[in-house]
Amino acid sequence: MLKSRAERLGMALDIVTLRSPDEVDACTAGALPVLPLVNRQSDRPGEIDPANGAGTIEAIDRATALSLDGAIAGMVTAPIEKKALYDVGFGHPGHTEYLAHLCSEAVGRPLVPVMLLAGPDLSCVPVTIHVPLEQVPRLLTEDLILTTCRIVAHDLKTKFGLTRPRLAVAGLNPHAGERGAIGLEDERIVRPAVEKLRVEGIDAKGPVPADTMFNARARKTYDVAICMYHDQALIPAKTLAFDETVNITLGLPIIRTSPDHGTAFDITGKGIARPDSFHAAIRKARVMASAQARADDAAMASRH
Repeated sequence: MLKSRAERLGMALDIVTLRSPDEVDACTAGALPVLPLVNRQSDRPGEIDPANGAGTIEAIDRATALSLDGAIAGMVTAPIEKKALYDVGFGHPGHTEYLAHLCSEAVGRPLVPVMLLAGPDLSCVPVTIHVPLEQVPRLLTEDLILTTCRIVAHDLKTKFGLTRPRLAVAGLNPHAGERGAIGLEDERIVRPAVEKLRVEGIDAKGPVPADTMFNARARKTYDVAICMYHDQALIPAKTLAFDETVNITLGLPIIRTSPDHGTAFDITGKGIARPDSFHAAIRKARVMASAQARADDAAMASRH
């Protein structure tokens, strides 16, 4: 499939077939090392092909297994076309949920995946994600905020090397509810969660009015903005750095990054898609892998 796509675009592509990740070190500079799939992939740009679904699932399964085994330091996933996966029996809402399922099975306990949108000037985490806006107040709980923030604080230490991560927790309502004058969720749910986090030693503040927390001066006061719903996080993240923002999954025992865009079927196969976000995802995975290795070495040293 890769050779076919390169020929369509008139690109010279030196593909090296590997049997294991260890063989990548022997590849020459400029070559593209590939672990071939059992399931074949067809090259029909812009068309949903159910025949490709099995290969997509196989690729995710293999990369996850290699990450869990320590054969690779992390994985960078490409956008997937969910319709093709659903047509072959894929039973998960999306990519991240499937990765959480695989990792949960591997460790023997349920894991909670957390989506971090990381850009050069802003990092955001939505507490609720792909749900209708009308459902957010019902789904938003103190426990959900606590769980999300604990995972973020832990992974910022181990996977990003931050000694004391600073979290700014956004309010749900305009002006963070103005002490109950504009909705009660911020006083009944968000503020108690922030207070408990601070008791636990996590540097958190909030509820912070969302309309003032994303300007340049405010962004210097925290490392990650914890947002209450999808667009509260993604609108500022994509506005500030649409082509450089990276989607990172926290809460898993592996490193997983992804470009923050979809399959873009309208331009696929034309050679005009911008690779910036994918490049950023690869660089971010490398930085995270180095930080994780340092954290593992420090933990090992403390046990001896």
